[in-house]
Amino acid sequence: MKNKVVIITGASSGIGEALAHQFAKEGAIVVLAARSPEKLQALASLLAAQYGVQALAVPADVTKVADCQNLIENTVAKFGRIDVLINNAGISMRALFEDTEVKVIESLMSVNFMGAVYCTRFALPYLLQSKGSIAGISSIAGYRGLPARTGYSASKFALQGFLEALRPEVMDRGVNVLTVCPGYTASNIRKTALTSDGSTQGETPRNEESMMSAEECALHIYKAIEKRKRTLILTPIGKITVFLNKFFPGLMDRMTLNFLKKEPDSPFK
Repeated sequence: MKNKVVIITGASSGIGEALAHQFAKEGAIVVLAARSPEKLQALASLLAAQYGVQALAVPADVTKVADCQNLIENTVAKFGRIDVLINNAGISMRALFEDTEVKVIESLMSVNFMGAVYCTRFALPYLLQSKGSIAGISSIAGYRGLPARTGYSASKFALQGFLEALRPEVMDRGVNVLTVCPGYTASNIRKTALTSDGSTQGETPRNEESMMSAEECALHIYKAIEKRKRTLILTPIGKITVFLNKFFPGLMDRMTLNFLKKEPDSPFK
């Protein structure tokens, strides 16, 4: 990955920030996108100082078409190419569907699905030139719908369907498409998860210390992109969930419900 130009959305925290460190450590040129200019610039300066690489911070809200186009245009203007696009920006939710305002579902779809569509559409001509890679950070919820996460699950199913359909369109032209399903990973996604009215949850309902670290997750993703893999499913519980759901979907309906009922302050009474 040395001197490859890598764009990472949602780069200011969690898995995105860990990916930025991982690719910079390997000598890649990293382009960081997120909504917080201060966090992005601080991270870009840190990466340049720590690893001696070029790092470009481009503030962007992936729900805005113009921001996504600007991200790609700024990258190409400065570096002349794009080798890897990692669609990592995402938000979650926790609320029963019957209590959830429609705007919450729309927000999930805008960030998790349409953000990836916008960035990929503008980056694709350059990725075709470089015969590069597209990665989408999905979720086990993209294989198995999770109760109280209807909008999140729908957005991840949509993302995986998009990537699955795109893959055969571009594979004979040298572009690899990777779908990543991290499983439970320690990050801030649960802290920023939306509630039924669109406000943020604030505190994670799960024990983050028992989860895979964002750094370990980033290393697995880096290796999968380097090896041009098709899919990456992480954590034992993630792999078991995908396997059981394929062969025993009815059983998984009950198991996922019982599992999520045990969360602290569960919406299931």
